[in-house]
Amino acid sequence: MSPSDPRPDMAAQIPHLRRYARALRRDPEAADDLVQDCLERALSRLHLFRPDSNLKTWLFTILHNLHVNDARRRGRRPDDIPMSESIEARAATHGGPGETLKIRDLGRALDQLAEDQREVLLLVGLEGLSYKAAAEVLGVPVGTVMSRLSRGRDRLRGLMEGGDTPALRRVK
Repeated sequence: MSPSDPRPDMAAQIPHLRRYARALRRDPEAADDLVQDCLERALSRLHLFRPDSNLKTWLFTILHNLHVNDARRRGRRPDDIPMSESIEARAATHGGPGETLKIRDLGRALDQLAEDQREVLLLVGLEGLSYKAAAEVLGVPVGTVMSRLSRGRDRLRGLMEGGDTPALRRVK
């Protein structure tokens, strides 16, 4: 191993990859398979990794592309298990009934978002990626990430407050 070998740092990214994969796939087993495929692809293409680039962004890009390719191959959005079920199970072990209800509602609201908005919210809000890093992962301009994030947050806020659609803004 050389000093610039990213393999030791890959292990530290696995929890982040798993969390994002579970949010995308909504099935723990399918998410773990996706992470496994991502790591296999990364290791087989390690020669393509630039030491001056961000390892986390590179891995998230691989994972996201594998997910998109698989969804296209299946010809439909992967919605076998609602995200709210896995979120509710986690909340039941870590919080009281009130917390479980809030998390259940959040999971259901996230399920109702458009996939492009949900992806940006998960990458920026949950994983803490910068707008630039999220743009690299998704292969879109930074402005698109900002727009999707703003629309996603507005829609999520509207859903969490009980409405199905966010209120229209008044323009002067």
